[in-house]
Order: sequence, then C-alpha cells, then structure tokens
Amino acid sequence: MTKSAQRKKATTQKFTEIETIQENIVILSGKNACLIIEVNATNFALLSKEEQDSKIFSYASLLNSLSFPVQIFIRSKKLDITSYLKLLETQAAQTQNQLLSTQINLYRDFVRELVKVNTVLDKKFYIVIPYSYLEKGAIGSSDSFFSQAKASLESKAGSVLSQIARLNLRAKALQKEELIKLFYEIYNGDAVETNQITDDIKTPIVRGGNST
Repeated sequence: MTKSAQRKKATTQKFTEIETIQENIVILSGKNACLIIEVNATNFALLSKEEQDSKIFSYASLLNSLSFPVQIFIRSKKLDITSYLKLLETQAAQTQNQLLSTQINLYRDFVRELVKVNTVLDKKFYIVIPYSYLEKGAIGSSDSFFSQAKASLESKAGSVLSQIARLNLRAKALQKEELIKLFYEIYNGDAVETNQITDDIKTPIVRGGNST
C-alpha cells in the first residue's frame, strides 16, 4: 500500500470517531464511550389490541424511567436469500418423494418471484447508551477511564434491559466481535468479511480509501 493510500485511509477512519473497542465498550474520541444494545423485532401488527396497548404502555414506561440520554437506531438491511434458494434446490433434488420434490420446487419458484417484486428487509433495532468523562470529572489514565465508563454503561444497560424485558422482547448488549461486525457493515456494506480483523482491531473500521 502506498503512503498516499495510507493517508487517505487514515483520514477516512478519523471521521468515525471510534478509537477502539474493549470488551463490550466502544471507546470514542474526546474521552467518550458507548454501549450498544440490540433488540429483536416483533410484528406489532399481528398482536391483539390488548397486546399492542400493553407494549405501548411498557415502552412509555421505559422512556419515562430513563435518567440519561439514549439514541435509538433502526437499521434496514436487504436480505440475500440466495443461499436459502440453493438449500431448497438441494432438498428437492435429494428427496425420494417425487410429490414432495415438486412442492419444494414450486415453493422455491414462488419465493424467487416474490423477492423480484418485493424487497425483503431485515430490520434491526439498537439502543445506544452514551458515556462522557464529564460524568466522573477529571480522568487520570486511560485504564481508569475505561473502568469508569464500563461500570457506568453496564449499570445503565442493566436498567434498560430490565425495562425491555417488560415488553417481552429479547435484547442483549453487543460484545466486541458483534460490534466490529456491525460497524464494518455500516461503513463498508454488508458483504465485508470480518475474519481478518485482529484482536487489537488494527484494521480500520472503514476499509475504503476514497476521501476528498
């Protein structure tokens, strides 16, 4: 890689504000940090009126219980069902039941035509909980900053997770590998391989070197 390309990549990387990721904490520039909770989606339209009202009231309770700011991030990603179609094709070829094989092929053709007309999206919901060094005053070393940020963020996350549980939704705090994958996909597209990332995250979050 030429020095010019390295400079471009470093310049692009600088705009992400992400310095590193330790355990489940994203360390940001300016002595800030955050923790990200992923919440599984539910089909609200399929719920009964009573269930819908219950979720609305529980969500309002969650918001009213917060004593700190959060960011709610919704990500829509187009699903690639190529592997699923290949699986159906394989199953149809391997089955000894001719009628079942025909039904599988008909279903595969139906799915293939369906996605041509309608875009199939996978929605992911995230709650971003921030931390600033101003919450604890002056910070001595980077180690003390991380330990204080981790303690504060995990305390906040525990409160949010308990409220989410009342909504009967599954949620979890993303861990290091999951966070790396999320940021790689956001900045580089969904087809980025993440198995080349080292434990120290020496590979930049933004791989492309195009910058102006």
